[in-house]
Amino acid sequence: MNRVITIRQSVMEADEEVARRIRDRMGRDGRLYINIIGSPGSGKTTLLESTIRMAPEFRFAVIEGDIATARDAERIAALGVPSVQINTDGGCHLEAHLVSRALESLPLDTVDILFVENVGNLVCPAEFDIGEDMKVAVSSVPEGADKPLKYPLLFSQAKAVLLTKTDLLPYVPFEMELYQGDLERLNPGVPLLMMEAPSGKGMDAWIALLRMWLKEKRG
Repeated sequence: MNRVITIRQSVMEADEEVARRIRDRMGRDGRLYINIIGSPGSGKTTLLESTIRMAPEFRFAVIEGDIATARDAERIAALGVPSVQINTDGGCHLEAHLVSRALESLPLDTVDILFVENVGNLVCPAEFDIGEDMKVAVSSVPEGADKPLKYPLLFSQAKAVLLTKTDLLPYVPFEMELYQGDLERLNPGVPLLMMEAPSGKGMDAWIALLRMWLKEKRG
């Protein structure tokens, strides 16, 4: 005789509890905690490097998520910022229990803003709560203008969207009106920042956003 068992509890319930504890801790300490999500090669690490260089008013720490290698964490550490690498060995996203362990290696008492650069992926990282204050979506011009509609969960959840490599717009087919229209339908009013790594375009607006978010976090 076959039996059907209905599971009503989340299979990730334990990890969700870890995420809640992380969120409570960051809230008590007044630390801004941002989950950066984007495709491989979209410019996430370059964004963090530029942020560190151009915003000396903040004290940063970074957790890097990758399937393999510690290269991104090494790039951040070279700028004098505490960083921890998490390798998922094939996993497509970070989970709260992994972040919690990484936090033990960071000097959080001296940190204003914690960034987690999630594993390069527009799908899985958007589905998992790691205790962050907000998700920031990063997509690049060479990826095409259809990304918001193809990956609606991330772009509808994001508190800001950064479109990188806009210096390539003259050379790469990209329907800006389509991109902006889809984004507005998914997430009305979300800040959309146009970023250019070579010139630093968009960095002032990004840093102003960080400043505002941190002020709000600290009341």
